[in-house]
Amino acid sequence: MTTTVVALGSDYWSTLGRGVSAIVLYAIVGLALMVLGFFAIDWTTPGALRTLVREGRPNAGVVTASGMVSMALIVVLAIYASSGRLLEGLVYSFVFGLVGIAAQVFSVRFVELVTGIDIGEVLARDKFTPEVLVVAAAHLALGLVVAVAIL
Repeated sequence: MTTTVVALGSDYWSTLGRGVSAIVLYAIVGLALMVLGFFAIDWTTPGALRTLVREGRPNAGVVTASGMVSMALIVVLAIYASSGRLLEGLVYSFVFGLVGIAAQVFSVRFVELVTGIDIGEVLARDKFTPEVLVVAAAHLALGLVVAVAIL
């Protein structure tokens, strides 16, 4: 009978601790940016977005979800661009996230203006309407543009 001994490397626990710390810190930054992004969308969108989402208005839910996914794309690419440098990645994520929020708010409002979509009216509807897909696509497209620009 052969006995196999498994030994952990000398830096195992420090590497594990660094990884767990990175997850926690990036999660905090990502969550903060998504919350800021939500408030920016809510502030610049006619109607109380939070209330509309809570009431189950499908168009409000689609716009909110697309904005959050877009913000997550920006944070993910900022993390990737930092090449494992934690502090740099956190700063990248935060700064690029703020720029992404500003770009999204401006661009989505511009798309609404160009297309003639009355987003306040669309968000307040009780039923899903196709116009909301244009707004959601604008959120996701801008998130991708900002995210890839980071690289």
